[in-house]
Order: sequence, then C-alpha cells, then structure tokens
Amino acid sequence: QVQLVESGGGLVQAGGSLRLSCAASGRTLNINAMGWYRQVPGNQRELVATMPGRDITNYADSVKGRFTISRDTAKNTVYLQMKSLRPEGTAVYYCNAQVQTWYGGSYSQYWGQGTQVTVSS
Repeated sequence: QVQLVESGGGLVQAGGSLRLSCAASGRTLNINAMGWYRQVPGNQRELVATMPGRDITNYADSVKGRFTISRDTAKNTVYLQMKSLRPEGTAVYYCNAQVQTWYGGSYSQYWGQGTQVTVSS
C-alpha cells in the first residue's frame, strides 16, 4: 500500500558529505512524521533525525550541527543532508513515515528498505 524508497547512500571518506532521499508513494492520503534511523549489525535501530511536524526537527546528539533533515511535502519526500561524516556513522540508514492510508483511519508506521552508508577513515 505504501512504499518508501531511499537513495543516496554510498562510500565516502571521513569528513565528506552525502545526501539521502526518501520518497513515499502508494496510498499516502496523509503523511504525519517522517524521519531517518540507522542500524549497525548487532545493534538496535537508532534515531538519527525526524520531522514530527512542519518546521519541527529532532536530532540525535551525535549528529547535531552536522546533519540536516528537510522535507518536501508536495513530493512526499524527506532528505537527510549529512556533512562532516565520521567512521562511526557507518550503518544502514532507514527512512520512516507515519502514513494515513484511508479517511478516518489511524496512522501506521512504514519503513524503507534501507540504504548503506559507509564512511572510511
């Protein structure tokens, strides 16, 4: 019903930049919060940055000042601009969205398939 497709991951040297994109499609009647999480094998998925509402942003302390989340509501797309990347930022990055798929329905959480970000030292 709802698909989240991420793009923009890859290999970058420490100190470099990457921009992730995530486009939502399908039965996206209304989208509430959108955000980014990341996961390293063996660890729990952790929050990187979210936009719970228009012009409202939350960031993990480890990325504050280096990452910027933004959203294009007309395109149902969320972005993550990552600067000054560090090797500890190596992870699979997942897009998340809270989507209402029918009138009067509740919002459900959806995840993208993930995109690998590798930061070399």
